Amino acid sequence: MTSSAIPTPSGMNRLWYGGDYNPEQWPREVWDDDMRLMSRAGVTVATIGVFSWARLEPRDGEYDLAWLDDLMDLLHATGVRADLATATASPPKWLIDKHPEILPVTQDGTVLSHGGRQHYRPASAAYREHATRLVRVLAERYGDHPALEAWHVNNEYGCHVSRDYSDDAAAGFRAWLAERYGTIHALNAAWGTAFWSQLYTSFDQVDPPRVTPAGTNPTQTLDFDRYSSDELRACMRAEIAVLREVTPEIPVTTNFMGFFKGLDYWTWAGDLDFVTDDHYPDPEDPEAYVLAAMTRDLMRGLGGGRPWILMEQATSAVNWRDFNAPKPAGMHRLLSLQSVARGADGIMQFQWRQSKAGSEKFHSAMVPHAGEDSRVYRETEALGAELASLSHLRGTRSEARVAMVVDWPSWWALEQDSMPARISYVEQLLRWYRALHRRGVLVDMVPAAGDLDGYDMVVVASALALSDDAVTALAAVPARGGQLVVGYQTAVLDEHAHARLGGYLGDLQQALGVWIEELWPLRSGALAGVAAGPVSEWGEHVRVRDAEVLATFSGGDLDGLPAITRRADGDGAGWYVATAPEALGELVERVLDDAGVVWSSLPAGVEAVERGGHRFVLNHSSVPVEVEVAGRSYGVPSRDAVIDQL
Repeated sequence: MTSSAIPTPSGMNRLWYGGDYNPEQWPREVWDDDMRLMSRAGVTVATIGVFSWARLEPRDGEYDLAWLDDLMDLLHATGVRADLATATASPPKWLIDKHPEILPVTQDGTVLSHGGRQHYRPASAAYREHATRLVRVLAERYGDHPALEAWHVNNEYGCHVSRDYSDDAAAGFRAWLAERYGTIHALNAAWGTAFWSQLYTSFDQVDPPRVTPAGTNPTQTLDFDRYSSDELRACMRAEIAVLREVTPEIPVTTNFMGFFKGLDYWTWAGDLDFVTDDHYPDPEDPEAYVLAAMTRDLMRGLGGGRPWILMEQATSAVNWRDFNAPKPAGMHRLLSLQSVARGADGIMQFQWRQSKAGSEKFHSAMVPHAGEDSRVYRETEALGAELASLSHLRGTRSEARVAMVVDWPSWWALEQDSMPARISYVEQLLRWYRALHRRGVLVDMVPAAGDLDGYDMVVVASALALSDDAVTALAAVPARGGQLVVGYQTAVLDEHAHARLGGYLGDLQQALGVWIEELWPLRSGALAGVAAGPVSEWGEHVRVRDAEVLATFSGGDLDGLPAITRRADGDGAGWYVATAPEALGELVERVLDDAGVVWSSLPAGVEAVERGGHRFVLNHSSVPVEVEVAGRSYGVPSRDAVIDQL
């Protein structure tokens, strides 16, 4: 499937709008009322069957599909398309009783029980056999149903169990390592097993990094992160193989979870016909919309610039934080429009009707406990009508001139134990993204080894454990005329989590004109020069070869040493930032100017995004604003948006 728009076997030309629909929780008479309310709200797609395995297959090999037949027919009669889930995210109790070895095991050896969800180990042969059998039954029965729009594989892979330490996982890990390294000698070299007498003489001796008296081997842990992501992906691919065999014309997806540490989504996205995401910003966090924007840009990047679907969000409060604040009026609409502006071809919610029982009964829905005479349902209706008016944006793309590198292995390595300081990888990304977002600059998220040629500015922050090929590709950016901005804790390690000797950075030393003599974490400090002012978290003893020093540390043990440098290379330049300046925006503006990227200074809480010949000016703040973007003035009320046709 190669269309720019979300693949649609029905030829649907509207944006997706709807949510997870779980009618099996309700008496049959409620279903008819659901159809009436869906029609009123302009619902176009419903995700069904996500947690229905026990209802679909109440006993081993015995299927009860009459209720799903009825539901599919009812949706079709109402004009609502079905995003039909494979229902494999929550195995039924009979399967656990028959195969208790399916249950996952934690790092300390605890066996997790039935009674929640995701109670399966990814490497379990019994789980995969029964899961793919169910998928085949569903595909053969509903593949030709006129309501079927897409397949929804499993649900939120790894959300609760992204790492399984069972004996099945141990066997799978050994096979994965044998394929990766070929010989046990190569594994010993990659893992540095000369340290602490960890030498192995066969792959059969290797275990997952279970709880040990002291820290686990860093490379073993990093490889287990890679293996765990790949093993869950293998579960997904097994289901997709059945679906593509039986229903090759029906598009397939699974729902990602934004910046989810557990899975390397760059390796997953290529298996899907389109990318979808679940995201739940905290209404109490005044900057949650910035992380939301960065997450939307990641989804667009994972799809190679193609449109994506926001598969889950809350209409108001969630149920799983310590304090679950509701979304104030207007916030849900604004975050939905933010997604459309940043490439979404659909806005979905969890869920359609708020549950009256179970763990998520206090999680908001499109139809709340109060029913249709409620603020939430009225907003549901209004949003449906507004999204219908934006259907002409379906399939359109946005072009960015700035890229940020996102690298999951670096994330895993950076947040291991026994590091110079505890640093949040997502916060490193956010620090740079926030400065670009505040200046109305669209950013593409790209993999470390991705194609960077189309970007005038590339930011790489705390990409700690890059491969040599990725480092070489980044180092080439200044030579071709681009602006490369490198933040601290980048390319300090190689892909095996071994230190790059001789000043860290590898091939980036030449592109940046610097090397690092010593890492020097800071709790606080000051900066003199460009972006002068307070700094925090990090410092380094930077040695300059042929770069210009733009700012130095002021005071303390690093007094007078370089903190921000720039090495010109024709029209390009390599910038190195060895700390976290509070006034980062000043530096970002200078780099944007050198890159020839147009930017606008936006008030706090405001973002401006262009898509499909329209400019979205979104005001997330609680006060009205007047803002100028690219020569046009906009007055935007609080928690509101202006959509301007250019």
